[in-house]
Amino acid sequence: MATYVIEGSRVTDIPSFYAELNRLVMSEEDWTLGGSLDALDDLLYGGIGALVGDDAVVFEWVDSEHSRAALGVETTADWLRAKLDRPDVFAADPLREQLAALENGTGRTYFELILDVFADHPEVTLVLR
Repeated sequence: MATYVIEGSRVTDIPSFYAELNRLVMSEEDWTLGGSLDALDDLLYGGIGALVGDDAVVFEWVDSEHSRAALGVETTADWLRAKLDRPDVFAADPLREQLAALENGTGRTYFELILDVFADHPEVTLVLR
């Protein structure tokens, strides 16, 4: 069982989260993961980078509270607003609903969305420290 340690202190925004994943699991590849929840989901299915052939994987996320703060409400709101600026790519109504929920304190932060993606992969263990 392979264990990968996400250094939460390196996560200061959304791009740095994906840079950390690329550091951990893509260092032997000649390409990197894109910065999206879909890319994270694809990675966790396995068959990509260092996860090729691993049936069970553990990610330990140290300094996860630092990452939780960095990927909190403000960062998530900025991410949603950036998507709203691209109506040719993203549906505006769901994004507006997500942004309103976030601003009302009932929406999911980017950190929580990451946790949701991990939770969808029972073969992958995520340990927050």
